[in-house]
Amino acid sequence: MTADEGSVRVDSWIWSVRLAKTRSQAATAARGGHVKVNGERVKAAHALRVGDEVRVRQAGRERIVIVKRLIKKRVGAPVAVECYQDNSPPPPSPVEVPVVARRERGAGRPTKRDRRELDRLRGVQSGAAPQAPPPRS
Repeated sequence: MTADEGSVRVDSWIWSVRLAKTRSQAATAARGGHVKVNGERVKAAHALRVGDEVRVRQAGRERIVIVKRLIKKRVGAPVAVECYQDNSPPPPSPVEVPVVARRERGAGRPTKRDRRELDRLRGVQSGAAPQAPPPRS
């Protein structure tokens, strides 16, 4: 179950310690540049070693972990937590996360009036026509 000596693929390790739900998601994250090892973007097949710093960006949040133990197979959550040291900043509170406005399915394209109401709710002053200079006397 462990690979104490040698190295392990970064996508396999991310999946094994439950930072990603599937190995293909871990590989996709690496291909997309969302995985950094010791500050450098890496491919999914990058060899990971004990002591490496792994940064995984997921769902608008960055997880920063230090590799303590290499494993190749997925293990239970209590064992997985022992394989890394989590240095991630705490997740943002629900108050800090902005609410995304969603339209009902099938509502169609927003009208000009709907767009203006959305802009007003967001506090955006887009599309304001510049005022004409005063007439010369």
